[in-house]
Amino acid sequence: MRLSSILSTLDTLAPLRYAESWDNVGLLVGDPNADVTRVLVTVDYAEAVAAEARSVGANLVVAYHPPMFSAVKRVPHDALWAEAVRDRVALYSMHTALDVAPEGTNDFLADVCGVDAKERRPLRAFNGKDSEIKLVTFLPESDLERVSHALFDAGAGRIGAYTHCSFRSPGTGTFFGQAGTNPTVGQSGKLETAPEMRLETVVPIGRVSAVVAALRASHSYEEPAFDLVRLASAPEGVGLGRVGSIEARPRTEIIERVKKGLGLEHVLVAGPTEGSAERIAVAAGAGGELADDAMKAGADVFVTGELRHHDALALARRGVMVVAALHSNSERAAVRAFSTRLAKKLSGVEVRASEHDADPFRIV
Repeated sequence: MRLSSILSTLDTLAPLRYAESWDNVGLLVGDPNADVTRVLVTVDYAEAVAAEARSVGANLVVAYHPPMFSAVKRVPHDALWAEAVRDRVALYSMHTALDVAPEGTNDFLADVCGVDAKERRPLRAFNGKDSEIKLVTFLPESDLERVSHALFDAGAGRIGAYTHCSFRSPGTGTFFGQAGTNPTVGQSGKLETAPEMRLETVVPIGRVSAVVAALRASHSYEEPAFDLVRLASAPEGVGLGRVGSIEARPRTEIIERVKKGLGLEHVLVAGPTEGSAERIAVAAGAGGELADDAMKAGADVFVTGELRHHDALALARRGVMVVAALHSNSERAAVRAFSTRLAKKLSGVEVRASEHDADPFRIV
């Protein structure tokens, strides 16, 4: 299967538009036109995982944590991602996109804790990135079909699975051409009124330059008038972390559920373990950013990967029990589940979860 097709599938499972602005997600290494026969899914692209990818003949490694994070100005010869380039192994990361996405890392943690899917919400709502503008232009009716199709051919007018989308309405335009102008309608040096059509369509931000160029080239006016209006993204009901109510159960039972659900023998616990809990918040990975959100949401328990010392103290002081599994331990089971979902979507491509991926810390 072409890598480009797999990228589309990956984006349906964990849309990259959900990723945090500071994150480095998507295809980091690889040719989208290359063929892929075997995919290895992991949390971290560590040395043992890189060796595993070579041994099983993986053409693509899907790593939850980005193997390349900061801006690169020089290529270290021994960097694992540089070896991947030499070996023609593609590297892809979804990271915070999977945290936000339905059935991602945080939904998995909420499932482990027994929070019903209908009883949960994000701890912090996702603020979508603006991705489209609305183009509004005015033109004579005789130009309407020619200009609109030029705009569509340049990338305008797509809404979901629909193309060639626009709105058209009649009106009256006015203008006064200064000396030296050559108006298509009327005369220069005279206030003119003319029947016009208002044409509206949507344009992906990345296609604005091409669409405006198409407008100018196809419009009969010497100076076509147009507006570009940035469109805010509609709320999608997704976000970071999860919180929800459960039937009251002992806090110690929740600890055991987390250990069993994540396949761990030990977790770190702070705060009161006595009594019952009725509201649980979760945040896969480093949960410090969402600690205040968990307290404001009235959580009795906060399940995460890792937490700063003082954040744990603050939560415990308010009676919140903290369960910390270690950073990647809170994500690994969810990433394995993601590999299963990906395998079902990719017919003819072998998808396997890494057997050598592990948290760098262990309890001894």
